[in-house]
Amino acid sequence: MNTRETISAEKKYNKWIVILAIVVPILVAILSRVKLQDFGIEVEPLSFLPPIYALINGLTAVILIIAFIAIKNKKIVLHENLMTTAIGCSGVFLIMYVAYHMTSDSTEFGGEGAVKYVYYFILLTHILLSIIIIPFVLITYVRAITNNFERHKKIARITFPLWLYVAVTGVIVYLMISPYYV
Repeated sequence: MNTRETISAEKKYNKWIVILAIVVPILVAILSRVKLQDFGIEVEPLSFLPPIYALINGLTAVILIIAFIAIKNKKIVLHENLMTTAIGCSGVFLIMYVAYHMTSDSTEFGGEGAVKYVYYFILLTHILLSIIIIPFVLITYVRAITNNFERHKKIARITFPLWLYVAVTGVIVYLMISPYYV
C-alpha cells in the first residue's frame, strides 16, 4: 500500500474515532450518575467490582509494558495481540466501572492533610487523561491496522506513556480510596 492509500484507509476510521472519543466519556459520565434504584429497578450494589476493575487496570499496565518490550524485540504478532488485549481490558474496565456506579453510591475519600491533595491530584489527572487517551489509543490502533507504521510509531510514543499513566493511577486511586468503601 502506498502512502496515499494508507492515509485513505485511515480516513475511513476517522469519523468513528471522533464519535467514540466524544460519546464514550459522555456516556460514562452520564451512566455513572444514573442509579438503577431511581427507576424502581431493585439490584444489589455491585460492591465487589472495584477491586476487580482495579486489577484489570493493573493488568492493562502490565500488558502495555510487555507489549512495549515485545515490539522493541521485534515480536510484532505478540505486540499486536497484547495491544488488542489491552484495548479489550480497557473496555471491560469501563463496563464494570459504569455497572458499579449505577448500583452503588460514590465513595468519598476520607484522608486528610497532604494525602488528600495527593489523592485528588492523582484522581483529577487520571480522569482527564482517561478522556484524552481514548482518541490517542484509537488513532494509534488504526494506524497499525492500516499498516501506517511510521505514523503509528510517532503517535505511540505519546499514547504509551499516557495510557500507562492512566492504568497505573487507576490502581493507585483504588488503593487510596479502598479503606473508605462501605
